[in-house]
Amino acid sequence: MNLIKILEEKKIPEIFKPRFRRPGHRFLLINFFLILLILLTAGDYLSAAQKIQAESKKQSLNISRGKKYVLEWLNQPEQIEYFGKISDRIWSFAELGLQEYKSSALLAETLEKEGFRVERGLAGLPTCFVATYGEGRPVIGFLGEFDALPGLSQKGRIPKKDPLIEGAPGHGCGHNTMGTAAVAAAIATKKAMERFGIKGTIKVFGSPAEEILASRPYMVRAGLFKDVEAVLDNHSSSDFGTSYGVSGNAVISVVFTFKGKTAHSAGAPWAGRSALDAVELMNVATNYLREHLNPAHRLHYIIMEGGEAPNVVPDRASVWYYIRNTDEHLEQMFERVTNCAKAAALATGTELSEFKVLSATHQFHGNRALAELLQKNIELTGMPLWDKEEEEFARALQKELQAREEGLKKEVSKLREPREAFIGGGSTDVGEVTLVAPTATVRFPSNVPGAVGHHWSTVASVYGSIAWKGLNAGAKAMALTAIDLLTRPEELKKIRAEFEEYIKTHPYKSFLPEEAKPPLDLNRALMDKWRRLLEDKEIKN
Repeated sequence: MNLIKILEEKKIPEIFKPRFRRPGHRFLLINFFLILLILLTAGDYLSAAQKIQAESKKQSLNISRGKKYVLEWLNQPEQIEYFGKISDRIWSFAELGLQEYKSSALLAETLEKEGFRVERGLAGLPTCFVATYGEGRPVIGFLGEFDALPGLSQKGRIPKKDPLIEGAPGHGCGHNTMGTAAVAAAIATKKAMERFGIKGTIKVFGSPAEEILASRPYMVRAGLFKDVEAVLDNHSSSDFGTSYGVSGNAVISVVFTFKGKTAHSAGAPWAGRSALDAVELMNVATNYLREHLNPAHRLHYIIMEGGEAPNVVPDRASVWYYIRNTDEHLEQMFERVTNCAKAAALATGTELSEFKVLSATHQFHGNRALAELLQKNIELTGMPLWDKEEEEFARALQKELQAREEGLKKEVSKLREPREAFIGGGSTDVGEVTLVAPTATVRFPSNVPGAVGHHWSTVASVYGSIAWKGLNAGAKAMALTAIDLLTRPEELKKIRAEFEEYIKTHPYKSFLPEEAKPPLDLNRALMDKWRRLLEDKEIKN
């Protein structure tokens, strides 16, 4: 726009026209308009300058042809949409752990179409798969999850609690984006391998039931990771970054079942032996035990079975515990909880008929060298650019949650170092993999800052364009790192050296009892209750 020409042609508001009677006035008015124009557009110019600077920085980096290809391929709008729609379909399936038949099949079929060899039903897990491309060494793995959580149904991109189906499952941890990100990363890596003749093998480990920690311990036990030299994990987040070191708690997931004797609750209660009394007494004992636990350790339970009518003394009851501690002290804590169960049976005259370990997994032990390499590729990828509608949704959700109304994050996070003090927290069965192969996790921005994990707000967030862009960013970071691992032997050598030194003092030992089997029926009845209703809301393509 030529401002002087506009002024000369007198295409200006009438209020300014009298001021042109003297040349000095004209000069002042031109300057006024120029300053005003600069102020009004400064934000746009700065934003554009930042984008240009970031792009220049990327171009100036000496990255390989394979990595440039990965960025270009995943940056195509049609690829963002393609994988985004896969994520949204899995979001709509909302399948619980070990019941993810549609989710697993969709991801496996997507990989098969791209030329991967897919093995299904591994490690005794019907929805587990491993997809392989290439041959020889090195062997690089991608981890992906796809299970939902019970009771969290919510409409996508609605910033208020509004269930899609009241009481049904929902993706309250973003696993719909995570399995998809792993698949997108693997396909992008495979295409670069084909195009530039890159040697090696990549594998996608389709890992069910992370929410009940019931796949990786069995997958490791089955030897699925025995030849893998490095593993790239991913998790939905509101930020874009990675970390290393020990984090989270190890966990044993176990069901205690008591057997008693029925009787008429009013007519002859003395003739019965209440299994429910045993469960309740056990819970009282473990709650007293909490006082003597380190504040970083965790203990929680739900009663799964406790009788069917108040007027019948229940002869069977069961309680499901998560026992969380450090790797070093987990088994000791498990023994103490088991003693509480035995004492409850003795006190109530019932029998502790079974304590069945469903799964058990280690803390997360992140490899520093791999995390540092992944961090470089996170920075190379950069944060997605968010549009106005995405920002408005984020702020509306934050307002609803009474969280800080900051919108979506604009910059990648710094490499997160281990905490100085152990504070415990959640668990992931990815921890099992970290002690058999060097592993790092990319957190990618498919969620809204302030959204609560295992909550309707996360279900609302991980659907639609924010999730699409976020998982695409995560896929880029993983694929770029995989190309480095396949083409830069010095990087992989450094990662492996750190890992081999670490496991000298942290040798792998499974917490799973030999007789433990995957709990295939655990979520079956609950999923059957909702599957037909969910199918009516399902996204078809």
